[in-house]
Amino acid sequence: MYSLFKSLWQYRNFIFSSISNEFAVRFARSKLGGLWMIIHPLSQVAIYALILSNVLTAKLPGVNNKYAYAIYLLAGMLAWSLFSEIVTRCLTLFTEQGNLMKKMRFPRVTLPAIAIGSSLINNALLFTAILFVLACLGQWPGMELFALIPLYAVLIAMAVGVGLVFGVLNVFVRDVGQVVPIFLQVFFWFTPIVYPVSIIPVELKQLVLLNPLYMIVGGFHNVLAYQQLPEIDSTMIVLVVLSGLLMFLGLFIFRRAAPEMVDSL
Repeated sequence: MYSLFKSLWQYRNFIFSSISNEFAVRFARSKLGGLWMIIHPLSQVAIYALILSNVLTAKLPGVNNKYAYAIYLLAGMLAWSLFSEIVTRCLTLFTEQGNLMKKMRFPRVTLPAIAIGSSLINNALLFTAILFVLACLGQWPGMELFALIPLYAVLIAMAVGVGLVFGVLNVFVRDVGQVVPIFLQVFFWFTPIVYPVSIIPVELKQLVLLNPLYMIVGGFHNVLAYQQLPEIDSTMIVLVVLSGLLMFLGLFIFRRAAPEMVDSL
């Protein structure tokens, strides 16, 4: 594992330049260029804030803000969008970059690093847009905002682990690429993002509590919607450990399977 992280550091300039080139190519023929990276999340935020909050605000207890539901939804979407984007990009990363992996000699670990870096930039822009809306709605978070840093670390570790495992499997069994999007859809609706956990029937609540994203998304809700620190208990500690193990498992499988992946692509 040390060699993987050493390769990332040695090729850091390649990673940064690849991320920069990716965004440059994406907006090469666009009049507004990189401004679309702000416009898209802002338009999404506006839709949630102006429409959905008037529909389900009564179902979010403990928050007096008129747009309480929109804030709750945006907090959950902030966490979910990063998780789903990292998993989705890692899923097809190696099949899309097959020619590059076969023709050039470079540390293969830089490919997921580039995908993760691009996902983080997208999420950072969404985060900025959400903070702008929160300020306009009078819901600016306080010092508890810094509690999102460890939550982001756990979320990224979990997403990288899941994404690398599925990405490697997709090289050898292409059906995985068709199954994972369905898995993500089901996983989304089993995570309290568009609904508060308080409205779930008692008999189904235990299934939701088993969801590893429940604690992370709940932490985002606590910070941005309720302006509280996330709950830290034994369940959260177990989640931190499992997320770290999952990330190292994904890196281990990726490292062991890298030579075979090149032959299969």
